[in-house]
Amino acid sequence: MAMAGLSRRERQIMEILYQRGKASAAEVRDAMEDAPSYSAVRALLRVLEDKGHVKHEADGLKYVYVPVVTRDKAKRSAVKQLMDTFFSDSPEQIVAALLDVSSRRLTREELDRMAAMIEKARKEGK
Repeated sequence: MAMAGLSRRERQIMEILYQRGKASAAEVRDAMEDAPSYSAVRALLRVLEDKGHVKHEADGLKYVYVPVVTRDKAKRSAVKQLMDTFFSDSPEQIVAALLDVSSRRLTREELDRMAAMIEKARKEGK
């Protein structure tokens, strides 16, 4: 359930919900940059619910909204879609692009952790 099919505002709301775990429409609106009206936020939350991205729970007299898919599952889905779309379904190409973009910013420790992840994947793949 990737966020690629969502509008900018819908992605913004999903990011807020992932950061907080759950939030009311008013809390979502308060956390938004250049927020639209309260009724617009409620309408966007209903759209996200119709699309299957969020569900609501009653909390006293108000609804709180929670993501349906965990952040980790959404992250994996987004990476898979990115890999399929731009990198010919090749993990090697996506890693090469990441290293090319961020090579000057990566610390020795980050590179060592990445090398350890690759080594672990190599051992588990046998």
